[in-house]
Amino acid sequence: MDALIGIGGGKLLDLTKSAGNSLQKEIILIPTLASTCAAWTPLSVIYDDNGSYIRYDIHEKSAWMLFIEPGILLESPIEYLRAGIGDTLAKWYEGNALVEKLATKSVCIELAHIAAKQCQEVLLTYGEEALADLKKGKWTDSLQRVIETNIITSGLVGGFGDQYLRIAGAHSIHNGMTSITQTHHLLHGEKVAYGILVQLMLEGKFSEIKQLLPLYQVLKLPMTLIDIGLTVEHRVEIQQIAALSAKEGEGIHLLFPGINEEKVTSAMINLEILTAHGSTSMD
Repeated sequence: MDALIGIGGGKLLDLTKSAGNSLQKEIILIPTLASTCAAWTPLSVIYDDNGSYIRYDIHEKSAWMLFIEPGILLESPIEYLRAGIGDTLAKWYEGNALVEKLATKSVCIELAHIAAKQCQEVLLTYGEEALADLKKGKWTDSLQRVIETNIITSGLVGGFGDQYLRIAGAHSIHNGMTSITQTHHLLHGEKVAYGILVQLMLEGKFSEIKQLLPLYQVLKLPMTLIDIGLTVEHRVEIQQIAALSAKEGEGIHLLFPGINEEKVTSAMINLEILTAHGSTSMD
């Protein structure tokens, strides 16, 4: 056996990368969804049998070859492309927040920062049109740009930036959300999209939240507790998300050293207040 071939979504591609690195074989990946940058990045996210996040493993080798086949991706469900937009938007909001803390930037970090900004600009410009084109089954420039951004440009951010632009607050909120059964109807990128808003609340970047809310509404990305399966009355579940998001070792500490459950809980509740005044629920 010369190589392992993985054909599928993010979890299958992550499994292929883990197995290939363990067996020291070349890895060939063919994504059937444009929902994450799993086909590009040299890491695998590990979950338990209940779907709760455990950790991510960074591999020595990434894919030897990546095939992006339009015919396959035109058949993919629209909700996965939507989730991919949410996950890829985080490349800018998490990455930029981390870069802002650096006194100096290497050339690689600068390249990653540029790629992260490109992710945001492409998705804000072409995201809505790409979803409409996929729904019609039409391969267009907008759809190609968004798919390539979700897989390739997104992968470049972590590839060049490594821990300086890989994950921060939004992905930590996602990790906490995976422990709550009410959120299991959401895809990875949808949880991350909600996490972006919570992170921006913690940063006090309210104008950026208000800029994103109309896009979230059009794309049907989660922005309220109802959207993620909860209400303000689900205090125990909200606190559990917050506690796991802020536990030791989570990426959120790169942005907010000493962050705790109370601060994350407060951000989630305050986001609910802001969205109630700034927009309406997805439904």
